[in-house]
Amino acid sequence: MVDFGPGLIAIGAGIAVGLAALGTGLAQSSIGAAGLGLMAEKDGKEGQVLIMLALPETIVILGFVIAFFLLGKMV
Repeated sequence: MVDFGPGLIAIGAGIAVGLAALGTGLAQSSIGAAGLGLMAEKDGKEGQVLIMLALPETIVILGFVIAFFLLGKMV
């Protein structure tokens, strides 16, 4: 009998990280474009733009945590 459980868990972990990274990339592309326009118009907004660019990264961290928990089930 073949056990597909660990393979499916590994695929699920990869999908969790991959889709989180894809969503973050799409979000950061529009945030970066808008932030660059804001910095061109007003001086002193670099810190706010940097914070707004860092916020979507939490989604990738959440994807890593989910993948870590899934891979912990394989052992």
